[in-house]
Amino acid sequence: MEQIGCSVSSAQKTVLIVYAHQSQHSFNAAVRDVATQELVEQGYRVIVSDLYAMNFRAAATPDDITGDPKNPELFQYGEETMHAWMEGRLSDDITAEQRKVEEAELIIFQFPLYWFSVPAIMKGWMDRVLVQGFAFSLQKLYNNGIFKDKKAMLSFTTGATQTMFRPDGINGDINITLWPLQNGILHFCGFQVLAPQIFWSPAHCPPAVRTAMLDGWRARLKGLLAEKPLTFAPCELFDLSFQGGFLLRPEVREERESQPHGLTTGHHLGKPLPPDNQIKAQPTECDAKADGRN
Repeated sequence: MEQIGCSVSSAQKTVLIVYAHQSQHSFNAAVRDVATQELVEQGYRVIVSDLYAMNFRAAATPDDITGDPKNPELFQYGEETMHAWMEGRLSDDITAEQRKVEEAELIIFQFPLYWFSVPAIMKGWMDRVLVQGFAFSLQKLYNNGIFKDKKAMLSFTTGATQTMFRPDGINGDINITLWPLQNGILHFCGFQVLAPQIFWSPAHCPPAVRTAMLDGWRARLKGLLAEKPLTFAPCELFDLSFQGGFLLRPEVREERESQPHGLTTGHHLGKPLPPDNQIKAQPTECDAKADGRN
């Protein structure tokens, strides 16, 4: 674990960078360093969890709790870690990461895209650190989630070009690729999810282009914490009961019938996906009227 910044004051805000790349000479490392330098200059305390350097364990196993399990005959990871969190019996490495999450105003996940997702070591961080009770509960999900006052974002490199991740590209729409990560993990825990920072195929770009990518990231970081988050469907649109099946309320579905697009990337309702729903913050109705759009 690397901690960078000035001496911590009660007013100083913290950013956590969860970093997953094997090489300190990678483009991902350069992206991490730009973020660290820029945010420290802005007065933030920056903590870096370098998962490979930490030998962070990816596998979620019974070793993640101390003491006897509640059900030794059938170990259920979610249930056991929830009770262990409540009773202070999680392993030290998990507890250390949870402390960083609690302190952070913003979490940046920095990684190379592996098989349309995060590397296994980062997925292990999510599986093991974001346990029930600490990161979510059945009563506190999505926009009502435990971390609703925190922000999170994905910053990643791809091997593929941007055109390959278009709706008509061979890999398919990047918005669909990002939905499980941004909605199913980050927004599920309540985070306000900032638009991802995507570095398209840097390994196949000339040095000048890679430099321009880093300069663009540095410029974005200057206003990052003030950005509007991505748009997700709020819980209030759904019947939040087992009797109602947690389905979209009938009046909301009826209202959406006249709309040209689905509600979100995941809640498409059989309609075209709303453009760039997972890669750009969408303007509000007030914003659209202000700049002449309708």
